[in-house]
Amino acid sequence: MNFASVPWLELAVAIPLFGAFCLARSRDALSASRWCLGFLGAGLVCAVVAWGGFVGGQTVDGTSRFDLLPLLFDRKVFSLDALSAPLVPLLALLHFLTALATARTKMSRFSFAWLLASSALRIAVFACKMPWDLGVLLVLAVVPPYFELRRRGSPTRVYVIHMALFVSLLVAGLVTEGELSLALLMGAVLVRSGTVPVHVWVTDLFENCSFGTALLIVTPITGMYAAMRLVLPAQPPEWVLQGIGGVSLLTAVYAAGMSVVQTDARRFFAFLFLSHASLVLVGLELHTTISLTGALALWGSVIVSLGGFGLTLRAIEARFGRLLLSEFRGLYAASPSLAVCFLLTGLASVGFPGMSGFVAAELLVDGAVVASPIVGLVVLVAAALNGVAVLRAYFALFTGDRYTPRVPLGITIRERGAVLALTVLIFAGGFFPQAYIESRHQAAEMTLEGRSAEKPAPPSHP
Repeated sequence: MNFASVPWLELAVAIPLFGAFCLARSRDALSASRWCLGFLGAGLVCAVVAWGGFVGGQTVDGTSRFDLLPLLFDRKVFSLDALSAPLVPLLALLHFLTALATARTKMSRFSFAWLLASSALRIAVFACKMPWDLGVLLVLAVVPPYFELRRRGSPTRVYVIHMALFVSLLVAGLVTEGELSLALLMGAVLVRSGTVPVHVWVTDLFENCSFGTALLIVTPITGMYAAMRLVLPAQPPEWVLQGIGGVSLLTAVYAAGMSVVQTDARRFFAFLFLSHASLVLVGLELHTTISLTGALALWGSVIVSLGGFGLTLRAIEARFGRLLLSEFRGLYAASPSLAVCFLLTGLASVGFPGMSGFVAAELLVDGAVVASPIVGLVVLVAAALNGVAVLRAYFALFTGDRYTPRVPLGITIRERGAVLALTVLIFAGGFFPQAYIESRHQAAEMTLEGRSAEKPAPPSHP
C-alpha cells in the first residue's frame, strides 16, 4: 500500500463522524473537549494529506482505489478538483481551531458531539460534486443547528421556516428541468446565503445559538458552493445570474450599512458576514475570469479572516458576557492581545493591504468595474462601510475609560494558538498570494470552460 492507496478524503469525513457517535453520551465536558480535538485533529491531517496528494499529483481527484463509498453506491461520492481542493482542509482547520479556542467556562453549554457531526457533514458537502449527492448532504447539514437550538432551549421557528424554504427550493430545483429548475436553485442559494429579504435567520441564529456553532454554520458560505456546483454548470440564462448579482449587491450594501449602526456585537458580526458573503456572490453575475477569480479568492479569504475575527469576538465574549457597542468599554488594558487580534482579523476581512483579502478584493473590484462601473462603485461602497464598521466596533470595545479586572483576563495559550494559526494564513495570503490566486484562477477557468463546452453550437448557414 502506497500513499495514494489510503482513502484520505473519506477518512477526513469518517473520523469526525465516528467521534460524534463516541461522544454522543459523554457528560464530562473537559474530557469531551480533549477527545473532540483528537478526532478533529486526525480529520484535519487526513484532509491536508488529501489536498497535498491532489496538488502534488499523487492522486487525480483525491480519491483512492480503496475508497468504500464507490463500492456501495457504484460511483465516486467524494472527490477533489481545483475548486474544492483548498476549501476542504480550510474547513477542517476552522472546526479544529473553534474547538481549540473554546473556553472552559463555555464547555458545559457547547456540544462537542454535534461539532464533530457538523464538521463531517460540511467537509462532505465541500468534497461532493454530484448534484443529487450534494443536495442530500446540503439537507442533512441544516439538521445539527436545529438540535443545537433545541438543546439550549432557544426558539427555532425562524430557523425552521427559512431552512424549510431552502430545502423546498433545493429539492424542487433538482427534480425539475430547464429555466424553472435554475430559478428554484437560485432561490435556494439566496436563502442559504442569507440575502435580503431572507437574511433574518442569520441574525436570529447568532442571537440564540452558541457563537461557535453559528460561526461554523455561516462562515463557509455554503450557498456559494451550491451555486458553483448546481447553478453555473447548468448554463443558466443571463437573468438568473443577474438576479443573483442584483440581490447580492443590495444585500452587500444593506448589510454593511446595518453593521455600522448595530449596538449588539453578535448582530454586528452577523451583518458584517452577510455583506462579505454577498460580495462573494457578486462575482457570479459578472462571470468573467477576473471577477470569478476574485470572488473565489475572496471566498477563501473571508473564511480565514472572518473565522479569526469571530473566534476573537467569541473569546472576548467568554470573559465579559454579551457585548454591547453602544458605549466605550476600554478593554484594551485588560487584554491587549485580544485587541490586536480583533483589529488584525477585522482589517484582513475588509481587504487591508498586506493581508489575504487585499488581492482578492482588488481582483473583484477590477472585474466589476470592467463589467459595469455602477457595480464596481457599489462594491467599493460596501467595502468602505465594512471597514468603518470594523473600526467602530474596535473603538467601542477597546478604547475609553480603562477597565480594571479583578482577575487576569489575558488570552489563553489555546486561544493564542488558534488565532495565531489564522494570522499566519492571513499574512501568508497577503505577502505570498501567487500560489493561492493561481489555484483560484484555475478553478475559475475550469468553471467557465465547462459552461462554454456545454453551450450549443450556433447553427451553420450555407
